[in-house]
Amino acid sequence: MSKLIVDTKKIIENIEKIDQILKPKEIEWTLVTKLLSGHQEILEKLLQYPAVKKLHSLGDSRLSNLKRIKEINPKLSTLYIKPPSLRDVPKVIKYADISLNTSLSTIKALNQEAQKQNKIHRIIIMLELGELREGVLGKNLINFYQQTFNLSHIKIIGIGANLGCMYGIQPTRDKMIQLSLYKQLLEAKFNKKIKYISGGSSITLPLVKRKIPNNINHFRIGESAFVGTNPLTGKKFKNLNISAFKYQANIIEMKKKDSRPQGQISQASVGHTSKIKKENIQTYRAILDFGLLDVDAQELQPAEKNISLVGTTSDMSVYDLGHNLTKDERLKKKVGNNIKFKPSYMAVAKLLHSRYTRVEIK
Repeated sequence: MSKLIVDTKKIIENIEKIDQILKPKEIEWTLVTKLLSGHQEILEKLLQYPAVKKLHSLGDSRLSNLKRIKEINPKLSTLYIKPPSLRDVPKVIKYADISLNTSLSTIKALNQEAQKQNKIHRIIIMLELGELREGVLGKNLINFYQQTFNLSHIKIIGIGANLGCMYGIQPTRDKMIQLSLYKQLLEAKFNKKIKYISGGSSITLPLVKRKIPNNINHFRIGESAFVGTNPLTGKKFKNLNISAFKYQANIIEMKKKDSRPQGQISQASVGHTSKIKKENIQTYRAILDFGLLDVDAQELQPAEKNISLVGTTSDMSVYDLGHNLTKDERLKKKVGNNIKFKPSYMAVAKLLHSRYTRVEIK
């Protein structure tokens, strides 16, 4: 079975470094934990660190994961990071202290349920700023806000926006100014302060120093905290650690084979392959014990330069190891050895979601 190695200390180092970037600007932030798929042991280890306990909140898109966080430490504040479905309203009130919302009917249902559970539920209203995913349209915002801010068991604590997730719309300074102006409009219209503008995510971190308005004061960050990269470029951000997660898979077959398949070629039943080379050469090919059901091989970067992906199917993947021989003609890698990879954010998320991946926690 392939294995994902998780170094929680490196994750904590990233959290502390992000804190150092945001604190001078008086920005609070939510650690988005959906990457972890509610993994009990990882959460138990992470949630014991002071750096996590002092965060604004922990956010997730799965209520079962928020439930687990509350079971580990009920004192931590939790944020449900997508608009709730009506059928999930009771669980949202039970496990999420805060939720992001875009629907009047849902907010009214949350209000009724919060009254039943004797709670005040906090809400951030999400606005549409061009990403065309979730968000209240700007022209409807005043009417929307007017119908929600006086509900008995709902407290509107902020407005926010989601950018970069679907179409990759960049959170530019202009977008952040637009969000800031909506806050000023609401406060002037209703003479009521709004505490947060939740306008930032991992993709917005590079703008913090000079390019965002001062009243953007809440971020929701996952990728940069866990894998140290910026989603816009896919590259390492500043001095963050990019090696908190390592993946290794086992070689279950090693043979010297042709580079061109033999027979009439049609569409593969399950799988993806690289382009077939015109010339037929023989190289060593390793079959590894993971496939599409475990992770997308395109999201894995081999730790060694001479290893390249040939193709992947549902439960096995093939890699070209080239010459794979030492000077005295012995195999460098053979059956029983493993190949190491650097997984992307999405690769880690898929691996932790799979019940076929062994997880080793440091």
